[in-house]
Amino acid sequence: MTDLRTQATEIHEQFEDQLDVSVEDVEERLDTLVNEYKVPLSEARRSVVNTYLDEAGMDRDQLGGGGGGGNEQVQVADVDAPEEWVDITGKVVELWEATSDAVAQVGLLGDETGTIKFTKWSKSDLPALEEGTVYHLRNVVTDEYQGRFSVKLNRTTVIEEVDEDIEVGSDDVTVEGALVDIQSGSGLINRCPEDDCTRVLQNGRCSEHGEVEGEFDLRIKGVLDDGEDVHEVLFDREATENLTGITLEEAKEMAMDALDTSVVADEMRADVLGRYYRVTGPTFGRYVLVDDLETLSEPADPEAVLIKARSI
Repeated sequence: MTDLRTQATEIHEQFEDQLDVSVEDVEERLDTLVNEYKVPLSEARRSVVNTYLDEAGMDRDQLGGGGGGGNEQVQVADVDAPEEWVDITGKVVELWEATSDAVAQVGLLGDETGTIKFTKWSKSDLPALEEGTVYHLRNVVTDEYQGRFSVKLNRTTVIEEVDEDIEVGSDDVTVEGALVDIQSGSGLINRCPEDDCTRVLQNGRCSEHGEVEGEFDLRIKGVLDDGEDVHEVLFDREATENLTGITLEEAKEMAMDALDTSVVADEMRADVLGRYYRVTGPTFGRYVLVDDLETLSEPADPEAVLIKARSI
């Protein structure tokens, strides 16, 4: 069975009780997005699922895994795509303060392969998770934001406390070197405001939702050179603010004064290029996602840095 057919079958199973839609209809939609519009399969699936949710008048947390045969039991390191319904067993490593009334609990879940963020929605009406306790979570949905995967607990999720302990592993890597390049798409960016969509807008347009009023965010896509290898690193808003000292509000003011968002990335380049850093975090594709940042005292050779930057 082809990847498109497999994805179409899974989507069909999720909506067969709500919509009069065939596997062939779903596959045709996926095929158009993937082969005609060159949309990645994971993004195509997200788009098709959102379309059927709208047609069925359903919320995402009403959507079950489908198929009747149960979900795949996965480990944290196995989560590598959004919009998948899985079962996972993990220890609540840390609970964070929720920043929205829609979120009942948010924190870090871990197993032997690493850690992953989890979110439990308030309207799911699920029991509270306790820090340090191991749980088997059935029917959670995977998500991705700024290159980081997470799992979401919804009203269909089943929580079972497990009477055992788990030694939580680390999936972090550490790289260091001179910051020799800040790539395009860095600085002050605009993201799509739609639920579960974090795409960066191009000329005010989201590839899925069309023209929208974007929400400002900060990021840096950088390159560290250690003298032998180069490492691409991705700083989210918090890490970017820590690196540059420029807050999101200050960046918006800079862009407003200049009537140009590119001045933010230019200011960041002037402040940080050529300096040495050590960063630690998980990997996503070719990027190291920066969780911890340390400025090193060793100065970079300006001429060598310039040569390396021109070669990238």
